[in-house]
Amino acid sequence: MKLFVYSMREFDEKPFFDQFCRKYGVEYGYTVETPCLDNIDLARGYDAVDIITTVIDREMIRRFHEIGIKCISTRTIGYDHIDAEYAASLGIGVTNVTYSPDSVADYTVMMILMGLRKIKHIMQRGDVQDFTLRGKLARELPDCTVGIIGTGRIGETVIRDLSGFGCRMIAYDLYEKDSVKKYAQYVDLDTLFAESDIITLHAPATAESYHMIDDRVIERMKEGVGIVNCARGSLIDSDALIRGIESRKIGFACLDVVEHESGLYYFDRMGEPLNNPRLAILRSYANVIVTSHMAFYTDEAVANMAENSIIGAKLYMEGAENPFLVV
Repeated sequence: MKLFVYSMREFDEKPFFDQFCRKYGVEYGYTVETPCLDNIDLARGYDAVDIITTVIDREMIRRFHEIGIKCISTRTIGYDHIDAEYAASLGIGVTNVTYSPDSVADYTVMMILMGLRKIKHIMQRGDVQDFTLRGKLARELPDCTVGIIGTGRIGETVIRDLSGFGCRMIAYDLYEKDSVKKYAQYVDLDTLFAESDIITLHAPATAESYHMIDDRVIERMKEGVGIVNCARGSLIDSDALIRGIESRKIGFACLDVVEHESGLYYFDRMGEPLNNPRLAILRSYANVIVTSHMAFYTDEAVANMAENSIIGAKLYMEGAENPFLVV
C-alpha cells in the first residue's frame, strides 16, 4: 500500500510514521501542508491519504476520487470534518483512530481543578503582583457533583480518575456500562443538568449532539455551574455560553475546543487578527480557560494516532476486518 500523509508534523509525528510504515510494509510520502484543492495532486499515485483536522468537503473528496484515492484515514477520533457519506457514495473508505484515553482524561481532570480553583484569575492577578485573597475563594471537589456526558473510553477514564477525589458523579450515555456503575450513577440528561456543579463533555460531534448546550439547557443548570469541554466545539452554542458567563449563571468554563476552530488551531497566528470573535470574547474572561485543542497531545497518543491511521488504511485496502472503519 502507498500512503500519502498531509499536515505532517516533522518534529513529532514523522519518527512514528517512519517506524510504523516500516513495521507494516507501507510506502509513504508526505507534506507539511494541509490538504487543499491546490495540492491534491501531491497524492496522485497513492492508494490512501492520511489527514488530521482539515475539513474535507465534497469538492476535495471528488478530486481525491479523480486521482485514484481509495481511502481517507484521519488520525483523529472524531471524523465530523469529513463528508463521510459522500466519500462512501464514491467508493472511498473513511477510517479514524483510537488513542490513549489517559491523554484527554488527564487533561480534563486538570481543567476541572483549574476552573474550580480559579487558577487563571489567580495567575492574572499574580502577574500584576496582586497577592490578596479577595475574589479567589474556591470550592473543594469532594463537595461537588460532577456530571459526565458520554462514557466511552475517555469519559469512563475521567470517571475512574475522579473517583479518587471523593466527589459524587452522575453520568449520561445512550449505552450504559457496568464498569462505570461502580463509580457513577447513570441519570437522564435533565437530571444531570439540574444536579451537576460541574459538567464535562465527552460526546462525539453528530447532528443530534450539535449545540446540546444552548440557552434552554443552561437555564436549567445550577447557578455557578462549571462547564468543561475537551470533546468537540460544536457541542456548545458559543453565543449561549457567552450569555451564561456574562449573566453569572456559569461560574467557569474550560474549553480545549471551540466552534469554528478549523484553520486556526495548530497554526502560528501570532500578530494576526483573530478571525473568530466568539473565541476572542471567551479568551477575555478571567473565569474562562481556553486551550488550542491540546488535550490529546502526549507522546503515547501521537504514536497511537500515527500507527492506527496506518493500520486503518492498510486494512481497508486489504479488505480485512477493520476496527477503524467509519464508512
